[in-house]
Amino acid sequence: MISKILSKNELIKAVEKAKAKNKTVVFTNGCFDILHVGHVRYLAEAKSQGDVLVLGLNSDRSVREIKGPKRPIVPEAERAEVLAALESIDFISLFDEPDPLDLILAVMPQVLVKGADWPEDQIIGAREVKEAGGKVVRVDLAEGASTTNIIQKILDQG
Repeated sequence: MISKILSKNELIKAVEKAKAKNKTVVFTNGCFDILHVGHVRYLAEAKSQGDVLVLGLNSDRSVREIKGPKRPIVPEAERAEVLAALESIDFISLFDEPDPLDLILAVMPQVLVKGADWPEDQIIGAREVKEAGGKVVRVDLAEGASTTNIIQKILDQG
């Protein structure tokens, strides 16, 4: 079986092949530190927006920049492996930057998906994807399902 976890260059080639077959490429991104039902539902909805779902996964360094020195809880290789087991995801590529703009520009998906908690004008890559003829889809999040809530619940029970 071909791995779903690809370098940026491998991802670009895989996406070019998919587009050559007239497949609709969907891109989303995130940390996905402790996988929960909200993540699974979100990723399934993202996949339903096209044929090929590409996930830009924040590297450990990127997560620390965004969420602080105690995160991530789960290392990047393990997060990627768990996510690769989901049938909704076709390809995963890690990125070190605090945001996925470089990866979005490299992939240039037809559909960019982000959680509805993000206003469209604050979604990284939205303008570029729309200018290239693509669209932005904001997906409702599962209420109360978050890694932060899970961590707090564990700490409260400790």
